[in-house]
Amino acid sequence: MLVDSHAHLDSERYAEDREAMLVRAYEAGVETILAVGIGEGPDTMHVALDLSREYRSRTDMPQIVVSAGIHPHEANLADENALKKLDALAAEPEMVAVGEIGLDYFYDHSPREVQQRVFVDQMKIAATRKLPILIHCRASADSTNAWDEALALLEEHWRATGLGGVLHCFAGEYSHAKQAMDMNFLVSFAGNITFPKAQSIRDVAAKLPMDRMLIETDAPFLAPVPNRGKRNEPALVQRVAGQLAEVRGSDYETMALTTTENFYRFFRLSRTNRQPASETGTETGLQVEN
Repeated sequence: MLVDSHAHLDSERYAEDREAMLVRAYEAGVETILAVGIGEGPDTMHVALDLSREYRSRTDMPQIVVSAGIHPHEANLADENALKKLDALAAEPEMVAVGEIGLDYFYDHSPREVQQRVFVDQMKIAATRKLPILIHCRASADSTNAWDEALALLEEHWRATGLGGVLHCFAGEYSHAKQAMDMNFLVSFAGNITFPKAQSIRDVAAKLPMDRMLIETDAPFLAPVPNRGKRNEPALVQRVAGQLAEVRGSDYETMALTTTENFYRFFRLSRTNRQPASETGTETGLQVEN
C-alpha cells in the first residue's frame, strides 16, 4: 500500500493517457493520491476536483483526494475573484488541504512582496475552512531566504491555528524541518531524493521522526532515478519509498506502511469502500474522522 501525497493529475502531460496512468499507479500499489489543484493558474485550479469526481467510482485506480491553491509562481494573478474561487473550492467535501502555496525565490515569477501577501491571504482562507496547508518553498541559489521568510510568516499567521500542513518536496535544511514540525507539519520527500547530488536531502531524511514523513512524486515533475528527465507519474512513488527506506536503514514494506499511515492520520482519513460516503458528508470513498 502506498500514498502519493502530491501529484498534479490535471497536467496536460497526461492528456493522452491519464486513465491508463492511474491504472498503472493502482497496479503498483498506490491506493490514494492527493491531487494538487493549482492548474495552470487560478482559472484552472478546479480541474483536479473535477477529475476526482470523474473517477471516484472507478475500482481499478487509486482514490483521489484534492487540494486547491494559488502557486507562488502565479501570485500576481491572485486577485479578489481568484481568492473567492479558492475559498469556494476549499468548502467542497473532497478538499483536504489548501495548496500548494508559499514562496519561490528561485524563479521569482511573481514579485516577492506579492508572493508573501498572497501566501498570507491563502493561509487566512485555510484557517477559516479549517484545512491544513501544502507548502511550496524554494530559495534563491545558495541561500535560505525563502525558507527563513516562509517560516517567519507561518509563525506569525499560522502556528496559532494548530492545523499544520505538509512541506512538499522538501529540500531545505534540518532546522527548517524542525521548526515546521514544531508547528504540526509533516515533511514530504519526492523523486529528487534519488538524485546523485541530493545528499543533503537524504541527510535530513535520515534524522526526521518516522511519524512525520510522507512520500510523493510531484508528478509529472521530478521523476526518480533511473527515469530522471522523463515524465513522472504516481506509480513511481514506490521508488521514493525504496530510497527513503535505504536512507533510514529500514525495509520497503515498513516505509510504505508508515508513510501511508502518516498520511491518513494527519488528514483524518480512514479507508472505506469506494462508494460515495454520503452519510459522512464526503463523496471520496475516504471517510473524514471526527
